Amino acid sequence: MLRKRLYTVFLLLIIASVGYAQQRFDIILKNGKIIDGAGNPWFYGDVGIVKDKIIGIGDLSKSQAAKTIDATGLIIAPGFIDVHTHIEGDEKKTPTADNFIYDGVTTVITGNCGSSNINIAQYFKQLESTKLSVNVASLIGHNDVREAVLGKAAVTPTATQLLKMQGIVEQAMRDGAVGFSTGLIYTPGLYSKTPEVIALAKASAKYHGVYTSHMRNETDKIFDAIAEAIDIGRQANMPVEISHFKVGLPNWNCSADMIAMVEKARQEGLDVTVDQYPYTASSTTLNVLLPDWLQDGGHDSVLKRLNNPLIHQKVVAEMITDMQRRTRQHFDYAVVAHCDGDPSINGKNIMQINMDKGRPSTIPNEIETILDITKAGSASMVFHGLNEDDVTRILQYPLTMVASDSGIRLFGSGVPHPRGYGSNARVLAYYVREKGAIRLEDAIRKMTSLPAQKFHLTNRGLLQPGMFADIVIFDAGSVKDQSTFEHPHAYSTGFKYVLVNGNITVDNFKHIGTRKGVILRGPGYQQK
Repeated sequence: MLRKRLYTVFLLLIIASVGYAQQRFDIILKNGKIIDGAGNPWFYGDVGIVKDKIIGIGDLSKSQAAKTIDATGLIIAPGFIDVHTHIEGDEKKTPTADNFIYDGVTTVITGNCGSSNINIAQYFKQLESTKLSVNVASLIGHNDVREAVLGKAAVTPTATQLLKMQGIVEQAMRDGAVGFSTGLIYTPGLYSKTPEVIALAKASAKYHGVYTSHMRNETDKIFDAIAEAIDIGRQANMPVEISHFKVGLPNWNCSADMIAMVEKARQEGLDVTVDQYPYTASSTTLNVLLPDWLQDGGHDSVLKRLNNPLIHQKVVAEMITDMQRRTRQHFDYAVVAHCDGDPSINGKNIMQINMDKGRPSTIPNEIETILDITKAGSASMVFHGLNEDDVTRILQYPLTMVASDSGIRLFGSGVPHPRGYGSNARVLAYYVREKGAIRLEDAIRKMTSLPAQKFHLTNRGLLQPGMFADIVIFDAGSVKDQSTFEHPHAYSTGFKYVLVNGNITVDNFKHIGTRKGVILRGPGYQQK
């Protein structure tokens, strides 16, 4: 019996080799260390591509190709899938998506944190007209759905209004959205109660969507927030992705307990996973420092309230209490990334800006500085509030995906978080090569097959015959994130070739302007 099996295997190998010898490929990537994306150990081999698909993997030395790329000494891996981006509004400005492509990203999922286009069909049509360098999938965002029906007010929807919101979500899923996202610290989503979110999540679940959540809290009430996210998935009977999994003060070093909650949910039978950007700073709007009630009705309402001395005093008092709760002495951890109202403060922290105004360095004065910026139109911020031990522990968790939480960067604009340029390269350079926190093969799995599986991205995320040819070729010994907090506008280095749908997009370390990304629609898509 054993001899018969060996003979069969030998015969199959001969047939395969003859087939490849007769096959003519468009592109052959030869002599590379192949990491297939599944977490398997690397192996030497070649990859053969015809049009947009991988056709052969193995010894293709006897095959012919219109173009051959020598990958000797380099890693050949699936193109990276960034599950948490915000590209809306950036597509026409920079359709080449250089910050993603130079970081090895070939596919992005946008519509996160409750913010998306609500007409997904129209949005995808616009993307197809623009033609991007990356593939794009989108979620349908709770905040924009809610605003379309209820505005920015702190109200509870009526049964009729809830049905209308569910209808928007269902239509988005039929138009190809991959899931439903929430941003429960942003207006107007922060005014929603859990039953509302569950009802809308169920509308997405009918079409096999994923529930992704920027939770209500990532500091002192982190465990309540995780429990809510998991319970929404439980009640809606759908997979859960907890966005940018992290924790700030006063719960530093509690990440093991956070992970334990995810594991407990999985033991219960719930499909819960997380994603993370590999930095000790977060980035969002300045408004997250303001009391929730102050933001009811939008910016004009905020200004009206702040002009009332009694309300102004109440805001300052609540923000002082919040700083005490966070065990913070100053707002020096909060750095302005971009302020349209006053670009001169870009790159400065709130404590510095307050001192520049000639005010004593006290929390009440720094709060007044925050309110001044708010009145001028607010700002995007970088918050240095995380712990390296937590970041590492979360990255080591097998079900953590790597994400940037970024849009398409306009090179040179503002002082943004470096995650938009270097998240994947940072994992490969620092956490794999320098720190040895995870294996290279495991890092690649977190960037490829794991997100493809989670978001139903068919035939993506693996190097196997029949898969789409989204591929990166890089030097594991030199790949590096060049973007820093002080000097963020720098592309990652080390990715010698990037292919999107079989089209060379980075050639010998240079983005050549190829724009062959496609729209990736969810499993609920119903073509009209």
